[in-house]
Amino acid sequence: MRADEADAKRIADHLLERFFEGEGAVGAFEAPDGSWIAEAHFPELPDKSAVAAAVAEINPNAKAEYETLAAKDWIAASLEGLKIVRAGRFAIHGSHDRDKIKANEIGIEIEAALAFGTGHHGTTLGCLRALEKLARVEKPRRILDVGTGTAVLAIAAARAFQAPVIATEIDRPSVTVAKENVRVNRASPYAGVLHTGSLSAPVITQYAPYDLIFANILLPVLKHLARPIASLAAPGATVILSGLLPSQGLAAFTRYQALGFRLIRSETIENWTTLTLTKL
Repeated sequence: MRADEADAKRIADHLLERFFEGEGAVGAFEAPDGSWIAEAHFPELPDKSAVAAAVAEINPNAKAEYETLAAKDWIAASLEGLKIVRAGRFAIHGSHDRDKIKANEIGIEIEAALAFGTGHHGTTLGCLRALEKLARVEKPRRILDVGTGTAVLAIAAARAFQAPVIATEIDRPSVTVAKENVRVNRASPYAGVLHTGSLSAPVITQYAPYDLIFANILLPVLKHLARPIASLAAPGATVILSGLLPSQGLAAFTRYQALGFRLIRSETIENWTTLTLTKL
C-alpha cells in the first residue's frame, strides 16, 4: 500500500502490532519513483476487511493490494534491505552488515529472522538515543530492562557500561531469542534474561536499587508498573520509558511524577515518544 513516508512507516508499525504480535515480515520501503510502500507478508491470506480497517486508522486514502508469492523466508528477505541504525556509538545491524560496523562503534547484531526490536522501530531508537545521552555523563552500576523483547537495550547498556543488567520478559519464546542475542553480542558476562512478568521476583529485588531502568512497553503496562519501578529505582536513577504515542506522554509522566520523578527529556520519533525521567 502506498502512502507518504511518515504514514507508510506508521502503517507498517500498526500492522506489525495488530497482526503479528511484535514479530513478522513487515516494513516500509521507498519505491524507485520516490513514493513509499508499506508491505506485510502473511503466511496465509488475511482477513482483508480487518487489514483495510487497520490501514484506514492511519490513512483512509491508502489502499491495500494483495499478491500471492512463492515460498520464501520473507522475514529475512524483508530485512536484507534495511540499513544499519545508528544512535551515537550504537549501531544496530543484521548479520549481513557485520563488516560495515566501524571500529569506534558498539555493534549490536540481531538476526533477520528475529526482526522486532532491531532498532528500526521508533520506540527502540528513542531508547537508544536516550541511552547514548546518558552515557556521556553517567555510568550506572545496576541496570534493569523491563520487557526486554530481543534484548537490544540490555545488550547496549551492558556493552556501554560493562555493568550488571537484568532483563525481564513475560513471553517465553522472546526469552529464548533474547538469550541468544545476548550470547551472540558477547554480553553474557553482564546481561541475564529472566522469564517473569513480575518485578517482585527475588532475583530482581535482591539487586535493587537500580541506577538505570528501561521500560519499552505500552501505556497501560507502564502505568501499572509505575509504583514497582519507583520502588526499585535508586535516588537520582534514570528511568527511560517508551512505547508511547505522543498523546500518551503526559499521562505516563503524570503517573510517574506523582511517585517522585522529574522529566529530563522527551523525544518523538516516527510517532513514538520516549521519556527520560530521573528520581528525585
